[in-house]
Amino acid sequence: MKNINRRTFLGNGVAAAAMVTVGKPFAPEADDKPVPAKANNADPFNPVTYNAMPTRSFGKTGYKVGILSLGGQATIEIKGREEESEKIIHRAIDLGINYIDTAASYGQGVSQLNIGRVMKTRRNEVWLSTKTHDRTYDGSMRLLEESLKNLQTDHLDLWQLHNVQRQEQVDQIFSATGAIKALEKARSEGIVRYLGITGHFEPLVLLEAIKRYPFDSILLAVNAADVHYLSFKNYLLPETQEKGIAIVGMKVTTRSRILSSWTPPPPDQQTDARLRTPLPGTISIKEALMYNMSLPVSTTIIGVDSVAQIEENVKIASEFTPLSQAQMEEIEVKTLPIARQALYFRRWDIGV
Repeated sequence: MKNINRRTFLGNGVAAAAMVTVGKPFAPEADDKPVPAKANNADPFNPVTYNAMPTRSFGKTGYKVGILSLGGQATIEIKGREEESEKIIHRAIDLGINYIDTAASYGQGVSQLNIGRVMKTRRNEVWLSTKTHDRTYDGSMRLLEESLKNLQTDHLDLWQLHNVQRQEQVDQIFSATGAIKALEKARSEGIVRYLGITGHFEPLVLLEAIKRYPFDSILLAVNAADVHYLSFKNYLLPETQEKGIAIVGMKVTTRSRILSSWTPPPPDQQTDARLRTPLPGTISIKEALMYNMSLPVSTTIIGVDSVAQIEENVKIASEFTPLSQAQMEEIEVKTLPIARQALYFRRWDIGV
């Protein structure tokens, strides 16, 4: 990995994907079979999950997670949409979702507040994950207190370092006053069960972080356009798999910009420079989800705008059959013309 030069690392379209591969797409094994009861009494348990969709092992934790999980963005992080948010969360759990991911920064706390009102009565049904975006011990501990209050719970199943982008952030996190001390403190006191890291900006930075520390999980951005630029699939997933870390995939549709059903807003309404694009997406939601679910990930999280969307997504998960390598490559080729908008969250501050 140290010998990869910049040109090779950045990749050159689909050709780069052949240089380093994760191997065969995910194949169903014993993890996909229903289990009759909890393997760990401390784990949450949603009895609907095992008939609703395939399940997989969440790393070395012993938890069986459905292949589709709910992300705390989209409608859930928007202030003023509390009633609709609660309906989405309740419906997701009713349909078998047993993992919910949020963050202290989503909607400046709105996401956690919306999820918390549901967790007040349904905490034991879902694995609950949230994040700290602060890189220090003191700041992260303050965010943990806020998160527990907003989520209306006395513990988290997973607490994660949020959106680690650059090497200096890794160095700060692992310093004497860094955030890793807060994660370890919370775990030692039983407030947090497992520790994780997340990112979507730069794969080699996350690679360095998981070499420094035995994280239980990693939440990473990977979708059908990933292989075209700064590929997490090629440069991060292999090492993560080898370490047995639970892998959670995100940015499946990149705020719908990868989907053929998405229509770009008029240019004068595209205020975020990262998201500006004149092009609609090129693949369907089924192709997007099937692609990610065929990767060697424990689960795939996705935010939704409505109850109808979570119902559609769970239906796709319930019908999941792993794609062949040829089928995955065909979907990757479709995304090549829209790679920039599909990977807007990557590090684009260099020439390629």
